Amino acid sequence: MIDRINLALRKLPPWLLYLLGGIYPAWLLYLGVNGGLGPDPVKAMEHALGERALQLVILGLAVTPLRRLTGLNLLKFRRAIGLLAFSYVTLHLLVWLVLDVQILSQILRDIAKRPYITIGMAGFILMVPLALTSNNWSVHRLGRRWRRLHLLTYPAALLGGVHYVMLVKGFQIEPLIYLAMIIGLLGLRLPGASRRRLV
Repeated sequence: MIDRINLALRKLPPWLLYLLGGIYPAWLLYLGVNGGLGPDPVKAMEHALGERALQLVILGLAVTPLRRLTGLNLLKFRRAIGLLAFSYVTLHLLVWLVLDVQILSQILRDIAKRPYITIGMAGFILMVPLALTSNNWSVHRLGRRWRRLHLLTYPAALLGGVHYVMLVKGFQIEPLIYLAMIIGLLGLRLPGASRRRLV
């Protein structure tokens, strides 16, 4: 069964994932303009983009464990998953900056004084070099340093999970599930967690 799935996945080009990923923000914008996102479309769009970004981050973390534990091979899509996650995080940030807060002084004040925003910005900053070096030229140019640089994926993912937990008001189980999944996937990468270390 897994072999059939992997065979089908090998026939799918990565650009298809970029195409599908580009449709979602456009769909959100359409819904927002036409009243399909409720009474506060900006907040709804901001939340939706952030949550989808976190889901993609988790999927990216799961690629190697899935291959090792189940044989499902999504490696050819990992770069696309990571770049889409960064794109969604960037859009999430832009919606907050441009459509929500808008006032520069307030933005700087929020980043400095609200811990969940500080943590979210730190996660975004860690993702920037990952996105900029997610290309074949950087892989060949940086060599072994490329792998070390991309270890930033792990703290960036953890910061994203913590940001979501701190963002919501009151006790909500969904952000905790996301954070637990991130911690679990990172735990699989610890020495001794499996016979072969996940990287």
